[in-house]
Amino acid sequence: MPTRFRWVTIALIVALIVINYIDRSAISYAVTPFKAEFGITDTQYGVVSSVFSIGYAVFAFLSGPLVDRFGPRKVLITAVALFSLTTALIPLAGGFVGLLLIRIVLGAAEAPAFPAATRTAGRWLPAAERGFALALIGGVAVSGSLLIAGPLLTQLIGAVGWRGMFWVIGGLGLLWIVVAAGLLRSTPEDAPQVNDAERALILAGREAEVEHETPGRTDWGAIFRNRNLWICAVGYFSWGFMFWGFMYWLPQFLSTSFGLSLKAVGAFAIAPWAAGVVGALVGGFLVDRVYKRTQSVRSRYTIMGVALLCSGASLIPVFLDPTLTVALISISCGVGFGFVTGGIWWVASIDAEPRQPGTAAGFADAAFAISGVIAPVAMGAIVQSTGTFTSGFVTMSVLALIGALLMLFATREPAREERAVLRT
Repeated sequence: MPTRFRWVTIALIVALIVINYIDRSAISYAVTPFKAEFGITDTQYGVVSSVFSIGYAVFAFLSGPLVDRFGPRKVLITAVALFSLTTALIPLAGGFVGLLLIRIVLGAAEAPAFPAATRTAGRWLPAAERGFALALIGGVAVSGSLLIAGPLLTQLIGAVGWRGMFWVIGGLGLLWIVVAAGLLRSTPEDAPQVNDAERALILAGREAEVEHETPGRTDWGAIFRNRNLWICAVGYFSWGFMFWGFMYWLPQFLSTSFGLSLKAVGAFAIAPWAAGVVGALVGGFLVDRVYKRTQSVRSRYTIMGVALLCSGASLIPVFLDPTLTVALISISCGVGFGFVTGGIWWVASIDAEPRQPGTAAGFADAAFAISGVIAPVAMGAIVQSTGTFTSGFVTMSVLALIGALLMLFATREPAREERAVLRT
């Protein structure tokens, strides 16, 4: 009887992503005392939010080769130590410039999480289980972290103050390191908790990509010439603009547009991310089920394209009838449909360049991070110049439409020789 230690490994990765996203979103719930303490404007807050993604984008691009070379365990433990300590330093920033520097380092430290998570799933799971696992990691963990972030962080602010809130969540990362040091291994071959039967199950169903990797070498030409990978990156950017926009500005939107208190914001902000959890689970189920029936790589892009189309369309009522009820329903639907794609980006990026899974995942993640640079600043400028969020929501819808059209009509099925690398 095979053991099931592979799911302990996946649970560790899911917990890491939850901590990762709570850390990066915490600033949005402390925005009022934060702005008063450091004397910053809405536009400056947008800049502080976006510079996180500058560090993230650079190191997302570089962390893929690092993960491919050194393995996910070493990279993750180092990264978590750095981003936990950086989170704890935010209350000590001293001013706008200090905040910029700390947020850049925080972004750089959090960047390796998804390339390492993707590599871990590829090493630890048979291909038939990978789509669902990556939906848990890239969808459920992300939306779930933001689902609990609102009530958790607002309660922490009430209990220990906004500074104490940053120190507590920084401590969560250090606790994860203690657990991961004993349980996390880069491959099942390195884990004494895995018996022979489970190891055989994993190896029998492992993607052929593992055997085609060339450790320590990155073929950047293959990355930059890859049409599907570029389209995946553009689509991820489109969804990322909506995601980052809501992650950093949804509490402020609810507060300023509808006069909600901090605790009320925390309660109402639950709905979109709860929809995201549902969407991520649906996406994980669909991608595995449809691929099993069709054996078509393009089926994954089709699912993502339809989801992006529905996501963008869902926001239209927000700028036509901006009442609290309409806004919550529309934004929840937009986020829910968007998160259908949550874990599929990682599957699709590996499908596009299976010989370099960590680097392919890092390339896609860098595009997502670039949207995180642009979206918070754009939303801040829009709010400060117009006094409303309407133009920001229109931009989200248009980008989602562009991403959807590319995913649906511009991707191609890999040639037969490429598919040989993808087969299980």
